[in-house]
Amino acid sequence: MKLENKYLELKETKTATYLKTVSAFANYNDGEIRFGFDNNGKIKPIDDLNSFALDLENQINDTFNVRPSFSIVQNNNKTISLFVKKGYATPYLYKGKAYKRDDTATVEVDSVELKRLYLQGSNMTFDEVPVQNKDLTFETLEKKLIAELKIQSFNNDILKSLNLFKNDSFNNGALLISDKNNFSGLDIAVFGNTIDIIKERYTLSGISLLSQFDKVMEIFDRIYTYEQIEGATRIKKERIPRVAFREIIANAIVHRTYDVRINTKVSMFNDYIEVSSPGGLMYGLDEEKFLEGAFSILRNPIVANVFNKVGIIEAFATGIKRTNIAYSTYENKPKINIDDFGITVILPAIDLQKPKSLKDNEYLELMKPNIKYTRLELESLFNLSKDSLIRFLNKMINNNLIEKEGNSKATKYYLK
Repeated sequence: MKLENKYLELKETKTATYLKTVSAFANYNDGEIRFGFDNNGKIKPIDDLNSFALDLENQINDTFNVRPSFSIVQNNNKTISLFVKKGYATPYLYKGKAYKRDDTATVEVDSVELKRLYLQGSNMTFDEVPVQNKDLTFETLEKKLIAELKIQSFNNDILKSLNLFKNDSFNNGALLISDKNNFSGLDIAVFGNTIDIIKERYTLSGISLLSQFDKVMEIFDRIYTYEQIEGATRIKKERIPRVAFREIIANAIVHRTYDVRINTKVSMFNDYIEVSSPGGLMYGLDEEKFLEGAFSILRNPIVANVFNKVGIIEAFATGIKRTNIAYSTYENKPKINIDDFGITVILPAIDLQKPKSLKDNEYLELMKPNIKYTRLELESLFNLSKDSLIRFLNKMINNNLIEKEGNSKATKYYLK
């Protein structure tokens, strides 16, 4: 017999406290309450299963204004299983309070969690919530749209098309993108040889998320990129893959929770970078699928769309994939830790590692079907020099495994 956990509660008798757990499961995740067991999992048979089950059904229906989805099963060992499904009309309140599971305990949610449940029940995201502030400016956004989309003029129609202005009102998404706001941002620390030595410190808050992204990338480029002369050529080198840091910091800015006054922490060390952002995975997003980069559920879809339009995020749900590709030829991989409070990513330095020597088929496996690559993109993907890459490509073309298209700088390569 399994003991209690986050998704299972054992009850010997039908006390009213089980209704708190019904609230918790309906608010957050599917779960089961088993009646007829003590806390150690020992069976305490129920005499009248039919009457017990009917009482459960009536109590739940009479307690909740919005009826949770549940089912009751009478087991052969004279116990009863009450299965509760995660609902979408949140919050499911018991005596005016909402509950969640904390390991084996059922606890009341705080005010921040309660607001999130109300938003979820209204099918709204945080960045969709209207704000009273009418005096927002968007100079940073305007410059980026002119550079990326070549727009001729910036006006309310553009703000409406980006869903930043709706029904004569700005929203939290607009506030986050505006030049000045009152939200938390990035706390950046550049460390020396130990954590006791802080060489540089920056707090980027109260400014546009777009400005935060630009400034942290400037700091990264200054610390983790350099130029090295090889023969007659000056080659740009990266101590940590820039594409990986770019994806991770963009995700940390776009997908974090902004209803808490906590900065995203960016800790820059000699041999790694650690990025910790508040807010765990969105409900419905499986951790395994997230780590595979299979798909994404957007916490702040309006903000994500703006970052996409200005060319910071190329496509949704590709950040983890791009990061993994950047480290594909190195032994020391990024580490990702996920809990209910946030996500932490550690990007190790690559200049302290020797690239793995891959077999031909392993290089081919890094290429996606139906994607055409330039030579420079393949140099970065395979971590090969220009000469080594050309020898490999010629070999694969001769073996009828890779197709070549175009000439000169327009040449593209793809799996045949």
